[in-house]
Parts: sequence; C-alpha cells; structure tokens
Amino acid sequence: MRILKKNLRGDEGEISLRPESLDDLWHLQHLVERGDLVFAQTHRKVANITDKVRPEKMERRTVRLGIRVEDIEFHIYSNWLRLHGQIKSGIDVAAYHTLNIEVGTDLSIIKYHWRPDQLQRIDEAVAESQRPRVVLALVEEGEATIGVLRQFGVQMAAELRAGSGKGGGEDLRALFFRDVAQAVNQAAGEGAQVILAGPGFAKEDLKKLIDSSYPELAERISMDDASSIGRSGFQEVLRRGAVKSALESSRIALEARLIEDLFCEIATFGRAAYGLKEVETAVNYGAVEQLLVLDELARSRKADEIMRAAASGRGKVVIFSSEFEPGERLRSLGGLAALLRFKIAKNP
Repeated sequence: MRILKKNLRGDEGEISLRPESLDDLWHLQHLVERGDLVFAQTHRKVANITDKVRPEKMERRTVRLGIRVEDIEFHIYSNWLRLHGQIKSGIDVAAYHTLNIEVGTDLSIIKYHWRPDQLQRIDEAVAESQRPRVVLALVEEGEATIGVLRQFGVQMAAELRAGSGKGGGEDLRALFFRDVAQAVNQAAGEGAQVILAGPGFAKEDLKKLIDSSYPELAERISMDDASSIGRSGFQEVLRRGAVKSALESSRIALEARLIEDLFCEIATFGRAAYGLKEVETAVNYGAVEQLLVLDELARSRKADEIMRAAASGRGKVVIFSSEFEPGERLRSLGGLAALLRFKIAKNP
C-alpha cells in the first residue's frame, strides 16, 4: 500500500491511497465503510452532445467521481474491490455508480471519523509491502499443495497429484517431484521465502531436486514438519509459528499466535478476558494489552467505543478476519477478547 496524501484534522479528513497488491485490496475492504465519501477515476457512459445526428448516443468516458458508499464487495479471485453508492461529486450527481478498485487504482477516502485501528491497518499495509512474500509448499508421497501467504490467509496456488500406471514407479515419482519443484519455483518468483514441510521424507527428496535444479530458489527454502498437507497443513504450520522470521510479518500468522495465547491463558485462568462484559471490565481497569476484535463486530458503535478506550489505555487493537480459523475461534468466544497485563476479578 502506498499513501499518496494524508489530510486529517483530529480523526476527521482525507487519506489517498494506492493499492499495490491483492493484500492491499483486502485491507481496503476493511477500511472503507458505508457512509464514506470515496473519489477515484472510473468509466461512465455520458451523452455525446457533439453528435447531432444521434444526440441520444452514449459514449464511455474516463471521469473522476466521488460517491457516498452504500455497498462494498471484495472478490479475492477476481482481484477487485467494488464500491457502490450515490454520486456526490462529478457528472450525474445523485445518480448511482460503482467504482471498480483494482491494484494500481488511486483512491481518496474521506471519513468523519478515522478509527485508531484503521490508521494502524494502513501503517501495517505500507510496512508489509516492503517485506518479501512467503510461499508454503507441503508435500507427501504422491500429493502436494502450494499456497501463498497473504495478509488475509493462505491463498491456494497449486494442488498436484502423481500420475498412476503400472510399472515405471520410480519414473512416475521423479516426474511428480519435477512438477512440484517447477510449481514451487513459479509460485515463489523472485525473492519470496519458501517453507517446505510435510509428513515423512518426501520433502527431503523434493529439496534435493530443488538444490540441483533451482539453486537460487534452494537458498530461500526453510524446512519444517507437518502431519498433513492441504489447508489443515497450512494451519498447522501457522499455529506452530514455523520459521518465525519468515512469518512474523503476516497478519494471519499474528492472529494464529494471538488466539493460541488467548486459549492457553483461558485454560489456566490466566491473564485473559472474553465476551463483552469481561472485556469492558478489563478496559476500565486499564488491563488490556492486546484487544482482539472480529471484523464482523469492528464497525459497531459499542466495539468502536471499546477499541478507542483500549487504545487510550496503551492497548493494541487487532482486527481478526472472520474468513479463517483464528477468526472462527474468536467468534466462538463472542467475537471480542483480550490478553491482559494482569489478572482481574471476573464479574459473577
């Protein structure tokens, strides 16, 4: 994410941004809210007043419009964010229009109230753009899954299975490993860190092939164990904090570590609070070190009050994505929890 302009008075004002990755579009989904005024270049059909033969003819032009946002759609696999609302600035004021925000689209967001967690999210997105990508490659005999670690979770990049047939077993296995090595190299591109994991010894055999076929890629590979492949294997690697130096910048890895810490504290009656009443009490005591909020609740007035109070008490606010396992675990606790600096008396 790139910040193009920031003009705030207190917590009100305009921030102009340029999304530079799919992760940035995901961040924007959580930054833009209904009621915000958003400006961006877009295409809109307008009457061609110079065509006297067919004055009713419409032509598509590039214009800059400002809309009051009413609906927000984000589609991970289509790589765009759609913002729909009434035009407030530009041509056809009061009509409705949809802004299609893609990677590289400049937009300006004007809010009456920027929350601290939203400003923090922008800073995190800017910092994340400077860090290398991480690819997870999980392999076992005859199967492999490859995913790209995004801020919102692990995006599946490839699933491979060995061919079947009688005889020539070694040849089929060798062909499978060549295909997997090629897929890992393609997913990693230039500069990405790779975590190679899985059950058994298949990962060691794959690493040997990569060492000889893709030596530059081999230098960026870290090895680890996993009891399975696929999405459950991805979650296992993230939960265990495998190759911490490669994963520490990832938001989903952060969420996985925090939710593990939370459940450990709850199990030992330690420094944790969950549910609205307990968390409010903890905030009032100034005990909150990390406030965990599910994204589905973050835009409610009550959650906003709690987040502001926690931030004023030097607590860090972390918004969890409801789309992945850490968020699902937080939802089971009511969508609101906190890791504390010290224990507090629980309400009866």
